[in-house]
Amino acid sequence: MVEIELKYKVPDKDAAESIWQDPYFLEKEESGSREKLTFKAAYFDTEDGALASHDIAFRVRLEGARVVAALKWNGKTEGPLHMREEINVPIDGATCLILPDPEIFKESDIGRQMIELIGGRPLSSIMEVGFLRRRVRIDTGKSIIEASIDIGEIVTDKGSEPICELELELFSGQEDDLSALGRRLAERYSLIPESNSKYARGLLLANKAFFRD
Repeated sequence: MVEIELKYKVPDKDAAESIWQDPYFLEKEESGSREKLTFKAAYFDTEDGALASHDIAFRVRLEGARVVAALKWNGKTEGPLHMREEINVPIDGATCLILPDPEIFKESDIGRQMIELIGGRPLSSIMEVGFLRRRVRIDTGKSIIEASIDIGEIVTDKGSEPICELELELFSGQEDDLSALGRRLAERYSLIPESNSKYARGLLLANKAFFRD
């Protein structure tokens, strides 16, 4: 599937709280869709960055009580707009945050490509990302959009960076609705378009700027 979302830096926690209580959210939210979850994620690669150099991110994330492995690839960014292909696989056991098995993706073309790139070499965590996510689904009448407010931290061996951001992901419907909601919130709360994902910011912190040939 293709993930389509907008990302914005939120000025501070007070602004994040105001967004969470925005009247438009309260009016348009799907009943029962508001929730708060603690997320802890680790991103894995070989020592020489075989995956990052081919624009592949391998993530294992604890989402509340669930553990989900994800592959993301073919990323495209234009201002706050992020588009990326993605596969998610639920897995058992938080130990996968330490030592994940790439074979869980062997049924997909991208999974087999990842396994070939790794070539049996060991994987290690290149960054950890932890945050509290508050999320709610918005029904505009034409589209379903999930709004997530994340507050936490990206941690690498070379340094860390705080997270305070808004993500708007298009679940179904029209991309124009997503853009309109992004503009409305950006203007109201002085949000700054975020062109780098958490993963990309972690790579910069870790000084692992791998590029495809």
